[in-house]
Amino acid sequence: MTKGFGVARGLALLLAGTSFVSIAQAGEVAGSVADASGTRALQAASVRLIELGRVATTGRDGSFSFGNVPAGTYTLETRYVGADPVRQSVEVPETGRITVNVALSGADGGDILVIGQAANQSSALSRQRAADGVSSVLTRDAIGQFPDQNVAESLRRLPGVNILNDQGEGRFVSVRGLDPELNATSVNGVRLPAPESDVRSVALDVISSDSIESIEVKKSLTPDMDADTIGASIEINTTSAFERRKNLLTAKIEGSYNDYSEKLTPKGSIDFSQRLSDGFGVSGGISYYQRKFETDNIESDGWSDDGLIFPEEVNYRDYDVERKRFSANLNFDFRVGDTTKLYARGIYSQFDDHEYRRETSFKLEDAGEITGNGTDIVFSDADGELQAQRSLKDRFERQRIRSIVLGGETETDGWHAQYSVSFAKSTERESGSIDPANFERKFEDEGLLLGLNFADMRRPLYTVDGDADAVEAFFDPSEYELDSVQVTALSDSRDKEWSAKFDLAREFAMTGGTFTVQAGAKGRWRDKSYDLETRYWEMDGLTMADLAGNQTYRITDMSPVLGKKRVRDFFDANRDAFELNAFDTLFDSAVEDYAVSEDVAAGYLLGRWDSDTLRVIGGVRYEHTKNDIRANTVTVVTEGGELPDGTEAEDDTLLPPVANQFKRSYGDWLPSLTLRWEPQQNLVLRAAGYKSLVRPKLSKLAPRFSIEQNEDGEREGEFGNPDLKPYEAWNFDAGVEYYLPNNGALSAGLFYKDVKNFIVDTNREDPGEYLGIAYDEATVPINGDSARIWGLELSYTQALRFLPSPLDGLLVQTNYTYTDATGDVPIDGDITNLRKINLPAASKHTFNAVLGYEKGPVSLRLAGTYRSKYLDELGDEAPEDRMIDNHFQLDLSAKYDVTKQVQLFYEWININNAKYFAYNNVGARQNLLQFEEYNWTMKFGARVKF
Repeated sequence: MTKGFGVARGLALLLAGTSFVSIAQAGEVAGSVADASGTRALQAASVRLIELGRVATTGRDGSFSFGNVPAGTYTLETRYVGADPVRQSVEVPETGRITVNVALSGADGGDILVIGQAANQSSALSRQRAADGVSSVLTRDAIGQFPDQNVAESLRRLPGVNILNDQGEGRFVSVRGLDPELNATSVNGVRLPAPESDVRSVALDVISSDSIESIEVKKSLTPDMDADTIGASIEINTTSAFERRKNLLTAKIEGSYNDYSEKLTPKGSIDFSQRLSDGFGVSGGISYYQRKFETDNIESDGWSDDGLIFPEEVNYRDYDVERKRFSANLNFDFRVGDTTKLYARGIYSQFDDHEYRRETSFKLEDAGEITGNGTDIVFSDADGELQAQRSLKDRFERQRIRSIVLGGETETDGWHAQYSVSFAKSTERESGSIDPANFERKFEDEGLLLGLNFADMRRPLYTVDGDADAVEAFFDPSEYELDSVQVTALSDSRDKEWSAKFDLAREFAMTGGTFTVQAGAKGRWRDKSYDLETRYWEMDGLTMADLAGNQTYRITDMSPVLGKKRVRDFFDANRDAFELNAFDTLFDSAVEDYAVSEDVAAGYLLGRWDSDTLRVIGGVRYEHTKNDIRANTVTVVTEGGELPDGTEAEDDTLLPPVANQFKRSYGDWLPSLTLRWEPQQNLVLRAAGYKSLVRPKLSKLAPRFSIEQNEDGEREGEFGNPDLKPYEAWNFDAGVEYYLPNNGALSAGLFYKDVKNFIVDTNREDPGEYLGIAYDEATVPINGDSARIWGLELSYTQALRFLPSPLDGLLVQTNYTYTDATGDVPIDGDITNLRKINLPAASKHTFNAVLGYEKGPVSLRLAGTYRSKYLDELGDEAPEDRMIDNHFQLDLSAKYDVTKQVQLFYEWININNAKYFAYNNVGARQNLLQFEEYNWTMKFGARVKF
């Protein structure tokens, strides 16, 4: 038995065997809180027994309870952001239970607590206010309206949250300027594994917002929470039948139109909730979304400064992308008497990404004469070589995420137990992708001149000049011969996790409040693997002549280009005419594979004090981690090199792969203390200090060792590191929140994090040995020095009901975050020689602003999101670091209620055609690494409530 479970079991036995004196002649006060229309249960309402100083917070179904209440008459006060407080008298009997049901109305009446932006805002602020620690919340309203189309897009509206885009869509979430790898994501309490092979973070665009009830970003931890996060714990909840007091069935249908693709694509969803009896309910929904869009891209690499600043390679890329998302969730809720609630919740999400990428590339590193003035550069093939390449990628990738959890809670006589078992699995699979097909033409002493104009660094344009025959050959598709067709026969990433947990708490009613002792245990059993099988096919004499197509690129003329479907059609029809490149095939297929198991056993003990003004939570958590890690050592001896038997290699030779296996285990004690003080109504002060950790990427741990030995006996290697330590962080938070009348809040917070064992890739350029393997140069991930993160979060949210009509329908949401995140990394692989960097994905400034209007049947919202530049990847030197430029995007949405059952809506995404720009600073100027633009997308449709 592990230490974690041993500690938790001992604490639970201690609680069970302890005797406490109960108050004589005590009863129980229980009930629920809903909006005045009886439509929606109100979660996170604050319910207070004023005379006793005791407070409770309503659960997802609006329920609350006070146990061990002395007989007598008391005043029960109920508060909820955006609602008028309600006080009522309750008579508690000497024994037994009294049931109190509370109905709350919006401060100005109407449906403010049920439908629309104001309802979302009231719900989110109430949950934020009731939270133990520092958190930000997004919710949907009673008819299932969520602010954005996918989870990642929604989260960008919250303080301290930054979104990393892919093809113009939000995918990965950075919190407080930290790498997405340092976040943890769960759905219905189930930790989600990652579909991709090389990350821990989950791309949240896989999950449709139509299936989500709420998202909570918890930025501070308590001992009962999993400790593997330094950025935030992102907790996603799907619907429950008991969150609504009335049965619901809604359907939504919409069309999506992208200006570049000029294609109209569909989306549809169904959402339902049905209470089949007082003790049983079912809820769920399905969603389907197809989107076709295009991206214009330019990339370059290999920038050098030899008096003239120029790149070694420039690529013009035209993307045509089709994405399909299918999401479904189904939830069952049971009530067993007055003491026990049981549930079963399952989700399934599938994300299909089909991408065509046509590319025209120039490889310039071997050019002859290079002339220019910094803005205009001309490359000549005289006494050198210019290579032009035309390629096509035809890739289809499917990601799936599924999870199921069975659990419940029992509350009786001051005891509270929570329990669950769960399973989650994520996969990413490719099979048969052309990735890519390359056709090339080399120009040597043919009189070709290639010009690049960098007057607009984001959109450099090229010209072709020189000898007429060379220019004609440049544009002639029959001049480009096949180099290879790379086919991903299989790329199979699998990540699954079983989990079980049990929490037991004992509550003691005391003068002026309640003291709770709680202990718990949790086990997580995870397995992640990756299997790659790739094939390199060649064919002599094949040119682009019969495979060319029409471009849809807008930046410049990049023709000739390959037809999107012609390469696959020809390859499938003539497979027998292609020859397999066995060496490249075997090497790539062997070096990438790995399998890792990660078992975590945890136990904790905490004490909690709750009164109507003060909440204190303190305790310690222990987590024990065990790994079994497997991969291969793959060694290549190049032509002329010495083989193990002492002979000389006649060709590049792949030695038989050697299987590697490493096992390890370690434990961490993780204390924490959280304070929440409400010195007066609507003013909340918070402070938290805690220790947390993030385990290394499983792909970094994998002992994938790749060695290339040349004819001089020099050995160059790339290594995984099975000895990597987890990130460890001490975290401190302090904040103040003031909840305004008429549905609003003003808040400010400070945060500081001291992170040890930050992981960085190092380049070792001196001979050495790594895990018994000799090398002359090597790339190895290692634990670096400490990193420090501090910052400030400011937020203002308000429904401006106090303004004269018609301005009283305005709503404002703004937030700003400043983050200073710095660390030290080795220079040239020397861990004693460090340089200071801003941490990857850390934007110093993020700002979000939403101006909404909601009155009568009309709802409008204009949202702007800004983030400043950030470091994306480290270069060998500071000027070579890859930076992502600042980003500002505007989105508009409008809704109109035709009737109480029918609503029309419209969305305009990326109004200002916000672009993506990555650069380095070689030569003390911004040099293009990647530029993309996507233009706007419009969506329109109808929602019908039955």
